[in-house]
Amino acid sequence: MSNLVEILLEESRRPALVKDCVRVIEDEVGSKSGMGGLVIKTAFKTVKAVKPGIIPDVVNVLLDDFVAQLNPVYEEFTGAGASDIKSFVVARADRVADSLLAITDGRAKKSRHRTLVKAYNKLRPQGKKQVVTAMPRIGDMLIRQGL
Repeated sequence: MSNLVEILLEESRRPALVKDCVRVIEDEVGSKSGMGGLVIKTAFKTVKAVKPGIIPDVVNVLLDDFVAQLNPVYEEFTGAGASDIKSFVVARADRVADSLLAITDGRAKKSRHRTLVKAYNKLRPQGKKQVVTAMPRIGDMLIRQGL
């Protein structure tokens, strides 16, 4: 049985996976509403304006770590004989969000991109809530990737 790293990070699949992850991010940002949504959309637009192409570049850089963090959940999924990856990750959304945010928190601490760090730090207090909210889209992406 292959693990998630072997499946998703196979070299020929990477460009499509990066594109799909960017789609998830853009759809999630676009779905935000209210004052919180305005803050998220403004920060996202600012980051993209300061450095066009930054979103796919960052996704590509973080992808290995993200997939590695999702692998234990995938192993539980396959070990349990479950059939719906989306429901499985949604049910573990808090844990998955904490794992993914640990990666971005660590990267933000080391980054020299002040504008990106400033935008990240502004959004981070609501980060877990936002990642948990995105979990159905992440599940859909995993389904599109053949899981």
